[in-house]
Amino acid sequence: MNKPKLHGLFGLFRFELSFSAGACVVLAEVLALGELPPLRLGLSGFLSVFSIAAAVLVLNDMFDIETDRINAPSRPLPAGLVTKPEALLLSVAAALSGCASALVIGFNAFIAACTMLLTGVLYNWKLKKYGLAGNLIVGFSVGMCFVYGGIAVDNPFEPVVLFLAVMTMFVDLGEEIAADALDVEGDRKTGSRSLAVIFGPDKAMRIAAYIFSLVIAGSTVPFAARWFGWAYLPPIIAFDVIVAWSVWKLLDARSYGKLRYIRRIYLAGTVMVLLLIIIRLVPE
Repeated sequence: MNKPKLHGLFGLFRFELSFSAGACVVLAEVLALGELPPLRLGLSGFLSVFSIAAAVLVLNDMFDIETDRINAPSRPLPAGLVTKPEALLLSVAAALSGCASALVIGFNAFIAACTMLLTGVLYNWKLKKYGLAGNLIVGFSVGMCFVYGGIAVDNPFEPVVLFLAVMTMFVDLGEEIAADALDVEGDRKTGSRSLAVIFGPDKAMRIAAYIFSLVIAGSTVPFAARWFGWAYLPPIIAFDVIVAWSVWKLLDARSYGKLRYIRRIYLAGTVMVLLLIIIRLVPE
């Protein structure tokens, strides 16, 4: 297999997004248990959601190939680095790996993982074009990573885990609406009913900004509820600052390359999740 082909296959995984999903599971396990989970649960939890997220993301590129010819022609499929049959095979392999890893954890985790996978398939196949409803489904699926982590350690109703699931859902919802505002031309040509198509990209971006402002305001709740001590404050403040700065740039008509600001938000979120895991495991 040549190097461009390998690069294309790896690009379909969108490693940073799949990694972030897996890291959310591990953080949920740590918070639900109050300590580092057993290696089997930690590794299986990470791998199952990482693989399922990768499978869904590969499918997303398959269904979005015509839109990407307009909005992202350098993606592996429209660029011709990977064929559709190769992408499908990769997606199926990742999905089977994810479900098998979930089965190692237990039946409840297996059912939850299959539900997340099915939701992702239905979204890519039929639901993506339904605008806000599609955005909410994606946000719900991402928030489910935390619930899944709770399920993996038999404590899915831990309040801080549920709260982080909701907050993660809002972060992803804001990202989805903002991304739609940047991809409005491609969405119009493929018949999507995104908020940007219905109300215009400027209004859609303002709606995304309002959602991100709720995320920033909500970051005070874990401290008010005394779920987090002051050691958790620096990474959360840093994340809030990056979100606020990125939103300001997204709203600025003079900014260019705005997709990078959405990328900064989820990369900052991933770093924050990793830091929260480390802080939780450091003895007080």
